[in-house]
Amino acid sequence: MPAHEGHHRSYDAVIVGGGHNGLVAAAYLARAGRSVLVLERLGNTGGAAVSTRPFAGVDARLSRYSYLVSLLPKKIVRDLGLDFRVRTRNVSSYTPVERDGRPTGLLVGGGERRTREAFARLTGGEREYQSWQRFYDMTGHVAQRIFPTLTEPLPTRDELRLRVDDEEAWRVLFEEPIGAAVEDRFADDLVRGVVLTDALIGTFADAHDPSLKQNRCFLYHVIGGGTGAWDVPVGGMGALTDALATAARDAGAVLATGHEAVRIETDGSAAEITYRTADGEGAVGARHVLVNASPQQLAVLTGDQPPTPAEGAQLKVNMLLKRLPRLRDSEVDPREAFAGTFHVAEGYQELATAHSQAAAGRLPTAPPSEIYCHSLTDPTILGPDLVEQGYQTLTLFGLHTPARLFDRDNDAVRDELLKSTLAQLDAHLAEPLADCLATDADGRPCIEAKTPLDLERDLRLPGGNIFHRELSWPYAQEGTGRWGVETRHANVLLCGAGAVRGGGVSGVPGHNAAMAVLEELGD
Repeated sequence: MPAHEGHHRSYDAVIVGGGHNGLVAAAYLARAGRSVLVLERLGNTGGAAVSTRPFAGVDARLSRYSYLVSLLPKKIVRDLGLDFRVRTRNVSSYTPVERDGRPTGLLVGGGERRTREAFARLTGGEREYQSWQRFYDMTGHVAQRIFPTLTEPLPTRDELRLRVDDEEAWRVLFEEPIGAAVEDRFADDLVRGVVLTDALIGTFADAHDPSLKQNRCFLYHVIGGGTGAWDVPVGGMGALTDALATAARDAGAVLATGHEAVRIETDGSAAEITYRTADGEGAVGARHVLVNASPQQLAVLTGDQPPTPAEGAQLKVNMLLKRLPRLRDSEVDPREAFAGTFHVAEGYQELATAHSQAAAGRLPTAPPSEIYCHSLTDPTILGPDLVEQGYQTLTLFGLHTPARLFDRDNDAVRDELLKSTLAQLDAHLAEPLADCLATDADGRPCIEAKTPLDLERDLRLPGGNIFHRELSWPYAQEGTGRWGVETRHANVLLCGAGAVRGGGVSGVPGHNAAMAVLEELGD
């Protein structure tokens, strides 16, 4: 219904966009006794953090876009009383490779002894494992120091450096391209590649990019939860946003779906938000406006000059299988290999080659990707009949596929890229993946792929960038404001992934925008 029918004509806070960050902000503000309205363009809340049944007639509820949780602070879950849980994956990763004409690989997880033996099996000695331990002990220390700051006012660069209290770690992560540290510490090409992948998720960059955008990506991937662990959301990603929507409603927030905000007019102390529904236009007043959308969309709403979009660079593929495929490396159980992150064509040199080819405007000949099976850790996303029959999900995330590659013909390039990406996986399987795919009610294979252009169309992500823009350092810089959510309009805040310390499924920008409002109000 139109927001003003049966509700207020003005609110303490109007939140534009009902993604997870907007819902976090709504819940915090409503629990503090503020009147809150959420305007969501789509027919449901959740944004990119949703669960859907993408395959006709199949009872499989998949995390269609976002799919793992690392950056969501337990503080937010506790503060809002969310009915939401995550489960830890017993295996961190498996990376297959052919060495000396035989299939082998690197399994990380299952205990220290097994991991040490896997390194020795692959590399023939202890050196790489010891280097691995030292490197991730260092990043673990950094994670413990930085992660708690994400829900505090922005520290200065010097303050954060003092908090890290490790000059070597600061240099490695904040000052030099991450490729230098990888090459200095590791000798094996495969091990180097496994380390580097965390710097390239949704980020199109070379290991030695002088902008250090790969370092910022790496940092956010290794500090999550204070441990760097990436966990599986029980019930799928939609379980989180459903819990947030419930928390916001229970606290008194009004969630208006099918309401698209089209304009924000503000004098810095009061604002009017014009919205559009299927029945026409309406308007509502607010003391504060929190925008859970991209910086580009914020600029459009306020009439400012939009910033240049940051290019997205990923392929997202959702699959349902009748069974997990057997591996050529017979020493590894597929249930372990796919439970963690299954790296494909992600050796260090393979990643460099793929980046070089894509930068030259060509699809990588060996597209790198990583895959995991949600249902091994959390079978609740599948109907009981599918679980009994042994069905499993696979989620694939491809790297080094910038949006520019799809401009000439998105559908044709998507098909070509999907075919070559799966061919890279098939090279490590003892049976073709196609033989394992389930079919939907219409007899079609249960597989869907999304390019950056698809994400731009479906979710209004500028350039298809999953972080809304290039990730920022988690400290104050000129113009960032106290909480990293401020804009040039005093009562308009950016609470989406494009805020400082945004990106990923974290709720951090939503929390911080709510804190900025409550701080101003003296709560």
